[in-house]
Amino acid sequence: MKKFKIALCQIVPCYEKARNVYHAMEMVKEAIGTGASLIALPEMFYYPFELQSLKNITDNEDDILLEFKELAAQNSVYICTGSMAVKQGSCIYNRSYLLGPDGNEIYFYDKRMLFDVDFKQLRVCESAIFSSGRSSAFKMTELGCIATVICYDIRFPEIVSSTVSQEAELLLVPAVFNQVTGPAHWEIVMRARAIENQIFLAAISQGKNPQSSYKAYGHSMVVSPWGDILAEAGEDEQIIYADIDPDIIVETRNRLPLLKKRKKIYNN
Repeated sequence: MKKFKIALCQIVPCYEKARNVYHAMEMVKEAIGTGASLIALPEMFYYPFELQSLKNITDNEDDILLEFKELAAQNSVYICTGSMAVKQGSCIYNRSYLLGPDGNEIYFYDKRMLFDVDFKQLRVCESAIFSSGRSSAFKMTELGCIATVICYDIRFPEIVSSTVSQEAELLLVPAVFNQVTGPAHWEIVMRARAIENQIFLAAISQGKNPQSSYKAYGHSMVVSPWGDILAEAGEDEQIIYADIDPDIIVETRNRLPLLKKRKKIYNN
């Protein structure tokens, strides 16, 4: 792993998909201009998180992906596309791509755990729209070993630990927690996953759109392997930055050798 700057683009999407894609591209370009080597977008960056609407607007994701590939290649940067609703046969997947500085796809990841909940203030049934992914996504890059999970996946420690056990050093988490779960659990869960796996974690959320029935919590953040919050957004639209320093991973794992102990548990 080498030291680099990461940028998280917390966009507040409106109800015009094409406009949101254009705006996301502009935010990525702004982040590139600051010297960021990896720029990440949130879950469903191109539309408010309203499931039926997402199903109805799914049509040109291949074209959007191509635009981001060209942008990555033109600027020699890594881009996490957040996630998009991608049709594949009769299924729709909540899919995130990691693109390399040559513009090629490093991997894609389909959300595995679908958010089906019934609160007094909020009812969501993602399984009515999306199909579940089945596998992890991680890859060694020039920046280090990077992995991805999406939103609700982060609540399942076994998914995260099985992913980062493959030597991942940075976990990208495109997400849209809401105003019910966000204040209660967002910071706690993100910091816990970073601490117990001794990794950098970048959680990228939509900002809050007051007009949307699904009120995103925002608070995109970068967390160190020690659990320190290196950067955090509020609820509004903004880009946040943090330095990813491999020395922090080395120091943390030497001081508290959790991963070595965990391997012994699994091997017994």
